[in-house]
Amino acid sequence: MEAKQTSTQSKARLGLLKTAHGEIPTPIFMPVGTTASVKAVSPRDLSEIGAKIILANTYHLHLRPGTPLIAKMGGIHKFSGWHGPVLTDSGGFQVWSLKELRKIKENGVEFRSHLDGSKHFFSPESVMQAQREIGADIIMAFDECTPFPSTAEEAQKSLNYTKLWTRTAKEWLYKNPPLHGYEQKFFGIIQGGMHEELRLQAIEELKEIEPDGYALGGLSVGEPAEVMYKIADLCTEHLPPDKPRYIMGVGTPWNLLELILRGIDMFDCVMPTRNARNGMLFTSNGILHYKSARHKEEEIPPDENCSCYTCKNFSRAYLRHLIHSGELLALQLASIHNLHFYLHLMEQSREKIASGDFEAWAGERIQMLQKPLPAKAG
Repeated sequence: MEAKQTSTQSKARLGLLKTAHGEIPTPIFMPVGTTASVKAVSPRDLSEIGAKIILANTYHLHLRPGTPLIAKMGGIHKFSGWHGPVLTDSGGFQVWSLKELRKIKENGVEFRSHLDGSKHFFSPESVMQAQREIGADIIMAFDECTPFPSTAEEAQKSLNYTKLWTRTAKEWLYKNPPLHGYEQKFFGIIQGGMHEELRLQAIEELKEIEPDGYALGGLSVGEPAEVMYKIADLCTEHLPPDKPRYIMGVGTPWNLLELILRGIDMFDCVMPTRNARNGMLFTSNGILHYKSARHKEEEIPPDENCSCYTCKNFSRAYLRHLIHSGELLALQLASIHNLHFYLHLMEQSREKIASGDFEAWAGERIQMLQKPLPAKAG
């Protein structure tokens, strides 16, 4: 990653990550397209709201439609119609979340599909093969997500799997070049639970492997936010300054700002789209529950300070009407707004870091964003 600028008041930094399908300015948020589709949002919409990279998931694409089919179709960009950069998660978190449906072994994980109960096996090699077939620009090592809470002994055992599998994955990639004619960047995942000494152990191991980027896994799994911030702060103290830092599955807008202050560059989370579909919007003045009766006759847009398609064309009253009528358009319009909000927040963050004003601005936004909208909105 090309480092552009680091704040003198915090660890906030600007960077540029170059991939085969485009350049990604950081800090950046990645909309989640688990099955090669961001729910309720088209690739055209994603382009219009300023998405620079999206995330897809190896576990889900392995089960349906199958990664060999995606390879046959020319890779995920051609298959999905999204021609910008793509990152694929390895599926480690999804396999971990199956709990009773999986069995961990030294050479991988045996699990049953949540769709039909069929038996599958993920090894570090097979996960790399799948991501070669998918053709993402950034691919992730297969890891074992450490549960919270965990003892140091449990976390060490889990971390040992991740360390072994990451080395195996890197060796496999060296022997097996990309399938679609362009470079794929390889990110390793830092595990170790909430145990600081294990996180540092994971970082030192990864430094020897020399991945193209570093991801923090096993966070936002039930621990207090302050613990997450502490672990992130510790890790960025010891990570190479010339490589991107990605925290997986996080989080709220204020989480993102807090983590940018601590030196994190990349984020993904289902929250903006999931919350949108369930009636919650993030706005510049706080949280809007657009199902609420108090918005029934409000002619103003969801966020009067927002320039997204939804806010430029529709009222809170109309959005509320759509969701109560069961209209699919509500899900699309709400998702467009929330994703635009996240992406615009990252754009503003980059501008504020560049101007040297990020810390003061972020402090104000962190307080404002998590509040409910005032009783008399507008």
